[in-house]
Amino acid sequence: MVGPNYHRPSAPAPAAYKELPPADSPQASEWAPAQPNDALARGKWWEIYNDPELNTLEEQVSISNQNLKMAEAQFREAEFAVRIAHSNLYPSISLTPSIVNGRTSVTGISQGQNFSRTTYDMPVSVSWEADTWGSIRRSILSSAETAQASDAQLENARLSYQAQLAQDYFELRGTDGEKDLLDATVQSYQDYLKLTQDRFNSGVASGSDVAQAQTQLETARAQLIDYDVARAQYEHAIAVLAGKVPADLSISYRAIKITPPPVPVAVPSTLLERRPDIAGAERQMAAANEQIGISKAAYYPTIGLTTDNAPVGFESASLSKWFTWPSRFWSIGPGLAETVFDAGKRHATLNQSQAAYDSTVANYRETVLTAFQQVEDNLAALRVLENEAKAEDDAIKAAQDSLNISTYQYKAGTVNYLTVITEQAILLQDQEQALSILTRRMGASVLLVEALGGGWNTSKLPSIKAVSSGK
Repeated sequence: MVGPNYHRPSAPAPAAYKELPPADSPQASEWAPAQPNDALARGKWWEIYNDPELNTLEEQVSISNQNLKMAEAQFREAEFAVRIAHSNLYPSISLTPSIVNGRTSVTGISQGQNFSRTTYDMPVSVSWEADTWGSIRRSILSSAETAQASDAQLENARLSYQAQLAQDYFELRGTDGEKDLLDATVQSYQDYLKLTQDRFNSGVASGSDVAQAQTQLETARAQLIDYDVARAQYEHAIAVLAGKVPADLSISYRAIKITPPPVPVAVPSTLLERRPDIAGAERQMAAANEQIGISKAAYYPTIGLTTDNAPVGFESASLSKWFTWPSRFWSIGPGLAETVFDAGKRHATLNQSQAAYDSTVANYRETVLTAFQQVEDNLAALRVLENEAKAEDDAIKAAQDSLNISTYQYKAGTVNYLTVITEQAILLQDQEQALSILTRRMGASVLLVEALGGGWNTSKLPSIKAVSSGK
């Protein structure tokens, strides 16, 4: 086999993740090294969130998602391409039987000869090219490696849609949490409106206080209604990801309560084996390497066996003698073909194949760099958002205390109602921000799992033998 043998090019891999909490940090205990029996290693990574409704929805992605069905069909297409390439190792045999009844000109023959004649033909054409320089074998390997890349792309798509569903699910739960918050806020504002009305009726509050309380209440009610739009859109997106029409899926209201669970993070070097997109890019490199060998084989003569010009078979003018031994005919022999001038076509083709390989190497290394970036981004997001959540909790407590104080002062007549409204707005803003942070933390957790490969590893790629046999 002429041409270069494939060796996987090197790719950058740090010794440790930069954004992991320091070993002496209180957060360090939340980041456990990945173990062989961890939840992610089983593939059903969403089970770490311990949400039965999410589990049910995620199971539907692999079964019903139409984009995944398309990717699966493309993988099967790539498998059949391997079998097509493999067939070139064997002879091609074609059979073209015929029965021809012909008549000759009466004036063109001697008296007493037959005017018509029936010929029975059974020619068999055989064509076979010896894989002397490995071009066919490299073509088979290239197709098989392309099929492996297609399988990796399928798994990457599966992981992507599963992660998108989980993100939409937690966004929906975050919206439910904000609706619960606004429900409680509307009830609180109704109580404050009644307070100002009572004070107005007692002559100790102005009509302006009542108007301000009424405005604040109606604004909160309008904001509460607006959340239904976002919730409906998240629910519809989840339905499509699960392979359903939106009308067939309804998700119960339940506010987000959980915080991100610990995500097992292995050493960075294992990321190259756990990301399906990296595996797909690596298999594309291997396939491109085979194309260099195929281009080099074009410089050498092809050796084959053919009967195209004079096939073998049986021919007779009598049906009864068609398949008898004397009716046989044949002409077969080896042939050699070599291109002696092509105006640089083969050289340009070889250079093109080498450039295509260099392109796949760059794409592989860029995919690896992007993978490490995604892991670091979401490690940083989880760490920073956790600290922000703690600070926001303190802000909520302070805002609640401030509102309580201003309420007492308003009842005592020492401050006007604008002070109360200001403190209510600050408290609501802090509470909404806390819910937003929690939702973002859950989203970052899902993205981290996706960045780590979701429990997939290269051992799940089909072997060359498997894709060649279609099993």
